[in-house]
Parts: sequence; C-alpha cells; structure tokens
Amino acid sequence: MELEASVHLHAVKLMGVSKRYGNVTAVEYIDLEVGKGEIVGLLGPNGSGKSTTIKMILGLVKPDTGSVNVLGINVKEDPIGVKRKIGYVPESPRIYEFLTGLEFLDFTGDVYGMAPDEKKKRIEEFVKALDLEGREGDMISSYSEGMKQKVVIISALMHKPQLLLLDEPLSGLDPKSARIVKDLLRELASQGVTTIMSTHVLEIAQAMCDRIAIMYNGRLLALGTMQELREKAMMPESRLEDIFLKLTGTGDVKPIVEALMK
Repeated sequence: MELEASVHLHAVKLMGVSKRYGNVTAVEYIDLEVGKGEIVGLLGPNGSGKSTTIKMILGLVKPDTGSVNVLGINVKEDPIGVKRKIGYVPESPRIYEFLTGLEFLDFTGDVYGMAPDEKKKRIEEFVKALDLEGREGDMISSYSEGMKQKVVIISALMHKPQLLLLDEPLSGLDPKSARIVKDLLRELASQGVTTIMSTHVLEIAQAMCDRIAIMYNGRLLALGTMQELREKAMMPESRLEDIFLKLTGTGDVKPIVEALMK
C-alpha cells in the first residue's frame, strides 16, 4: 500500500494559492496539481504570474493564502528540504562571474552535498555533452550568454533533482544544446523526474509538454493536453499560438500592426 501511494503522489500540489505585492495581485487563488514524471508548460504574457508561481513552489516567495506541497513536503514547513530536491533555472540567472565555470559547478555540488567523486563525474559528463570542454577553466565573465545558460542548466541538473523548475531554459542555447536538453528532459520524465517549464516559445511548449497551463492576470485560465485545450477553445487542429491568443483575449493584433505601419 505504501508503494502504491508513492506512485500516485503528486509531485506538486497548489491549493488556493495567491500572492499580492501591495495593490497588485500577482497570483489569484490558483489550484494546480502536477503528477510525477510530467512535463508541464507554464505559459502566459509578461506579468501573468508565471515566475511568482514558480518561486512559490521553490519556496523563494511565501504565498499570502493557500498551501504548496512539493514531493510530499509542505514548502512552508520545510523550505530547505524542498530546495534539496529541486533543480531551478531562473529566467535571468545571476551567477558568480568572478569564478571559472568549473569552480562555480564545484561550488554548486558542495551546496547540494554531493560526494566528490560523483560531483566530478557529473560535471565532466555535462561539460562534454554541452560542448563546454576547453572553456570550463575560463572565467564566467568571458562566457557568451549561451555558455552562461549551459552552466546554469548543469548546476540545476547535476545533483539529480526530482523536480525541475525551468524559466525559459533554452534561452540563448545553440540548436544542438537545445536538442540535448529537450531530449534529456524527456528521458528524465520517463524516470519519474517532473518538470515545470515556463516559456514564451509556444512551439517548444507544444512539442515538449504533456500538459499546458495558461495563466493570465494571475489566474489559471486553462490546464490540459493540446487536445483538451483545443476543445476548450473550440479550435480543433489549431496550433497552441492561436489557442493561447484566443483564451487570453489577445488574438486581434491586426490593429496594432496597422498602427505601427503608419
């Protein structure tokens, strides 16, 4: 019975979660359940509440109402325990540019309590896979934005987290590295690792995600598979871009384009 319960345990469960900053409501009473091994895309225009939601799951932001449960842990009660199980790629990573790539990853492994041999092995594997060999000893300040993104992705994955929270994870990556990351996320999902990924690139979300959550003005407008979203929008065979624009009421862009052409 205990094994059966763990199989059906949700990786993430938000109940009645809201967050306000002064007079601004960033997230408004959302419920969200994500199963183990799912890849869920979190979509929405700027200011829709995506990043705040991710930060509440991670425990960086405390919700004003509701509860956040991650891998069976109440985030409010044990925020450190939750962070140990999560890999996080923020939208605008701030990394120690006065360190070399190797020093930063070595430091990250120590923070997660990785054994020295395992840490060394994992870093070498990722550095090779993402074409950073020969540059890992250079200062991060000399890296391109894409190289910095690779370092952040490695730091999020190297300790084998059970949940990945990724905010625009493929930003700046070359096509080969982006493909490796996408295939790796799918392989990890088959092993029970859960991913919640925020992105503005709707083609990526449609291709990669099992389900898609659409947020707008802090509310969760829709959640489901592509087929379920098509049914909700009454747009059979439509692309995610068209569904997204219809559900958020932002689809009529023609007047904007015409105004810009004047």
